[in-house]
Amino acid sequence: MNFIWQSFILILAGVLLLRIAGRKSIAQMTLAQTIVMISIGTIIVQPIVEKSMVKAIIAAAIFVISVIILEYLQLKSNAFEKFITGKSKVVISNGTLNIQNLKKLRLTVDQLEMRLRNQGIANIEDIQTATIEPNGQLGFELKEDAKPLTVGEFKKLMNIYFEEMPLNASNMQKTPDTPNLFEEINEQQENP
Repeated sequence: MNFIWQSFILILAGVLLLRIAGRKSIAQMTLAQTIVMISIGTIIVQPIVEKSMVKAIIAAAIFVISVIILEYLQLKSNAFEKFITGKSKVVISNGTLNIQNLKKLRLTVDQLEMRLRNQGIANIEDIQTATIEPNGQLGFELKEDAKPLTVGEFKKLMNIYFEEMPLNASNMQKTPDTPNLFEEINEQQENP
């Protein structure tokens, strides 16, 4: 029965420590954070084998504190951040592949194209800059002609269009042949 309570205490301690460590998914973690999180999982299981629950919780807490200290040092020092986390690498510049950086990242052109397709990009020439971020994600900026139209840009275009279009009474009148989509609904509400 003691074994069951110890298991619950270890799980609660692990959840608490991981909450303190932060809310990053595995894809967003740096290499050091991933190692620490895996180590915490291993440490928490140890008391079940070795019967030393307090030592396991203290060891897991030390690992979490080390992650917090590493993150703090990365905030304060760019050199330390570059050493621990790394920097993003440019893999496409002005529609051209950077083969040298792809080799450094051990990433094939096919793998890069797969990531681009997952982002909805069909043509490498449409990309101004693409990077592989330290967490492994693809970051990109499209060229001006390949960017999708935003609502704000659409409104500006519509304002320009309607300013240039001459307004007269014939443009503003509703033609009798044009059906009103809501006439049927209005008629049903009047006649129950």
